[in-house]
Amino acid sequence: MEAIAKTKYLKGSPRKTRLVIDMIRGVDVSRALAILKFTDKRAADPIEKTLRSAIANATYQAEQQNIAVDPDDLWVRKCFVDMGPTKHRRRMRPAPQGRAYREQRHYCHITIEVTSEEKPKTEKELKGEAAKARRAAEPKKPAKKAAAPKAEKKAKAEKVEEVETPAMVEAAEPTPTETVESVDAKGDAEVADAKNVETQTTKALNETQPADEKQQDINEELERQ
Repeated sequence: MEAIAKTKYLKGSPRKTRLVIDMIRGVDVSRALAILKFTDKRAADPIEKTLRSAIANATYQAEQQNIAVDPDDLWVRKCFVDMGPTKHRRRMRPAPQGRAYREQRHYCHITIEVTSEEKPKTEKELKGEAAKARRAAEPKKPAKKAAAPKAEKKAKAEKVEEVETPAMVEAAEPTPTETVESVDAKGDAEVADAKNVETQTTKALNETQPADEKQQDINEELERQ
């Protein structure tokens, strides 16, 4: 079902009206009415009236032909704006360098056509369907092999790790003879270090004593003066 509605000699330039009517082209009727309701343009109100008139014409024609048509199934197939005549007004607008421009204000004609036929598919939809068909036609790739089970991984890890055997433990433990010798060597080294420290401290004290006595004598002489 198709229906057309026209509005002629509408005040306003066609250029400004086309900005609004381009927003509802190819859109469902319910959505187009919502867009026009919230559009802050002067041409939105007359365009909304024209659209409602087209919907009413479609329902009326359907009743005349005994056809059931749901208004929500309608969508805007065509909508355009033509230039009308100019107003017979002779007004001049000042221009640069002392010139004057003639002011012309136009009328415009609005035409909206609605239909209940199925929408033609857009390029995006066609490309999407073609891609789906290609995917369905392509043979499915074999699934990847399942990962190795945990048991195999554990076995590999056990092979890599070194297990301590009793022989290795015995080799690592020192023998009693080795322990005694090592203890004796450690004791001798500690005794030698202690002797060195004692000798160093006594020598250092003997060397520093005469210097301290001289300093005390100097301090006493300065106090007497």
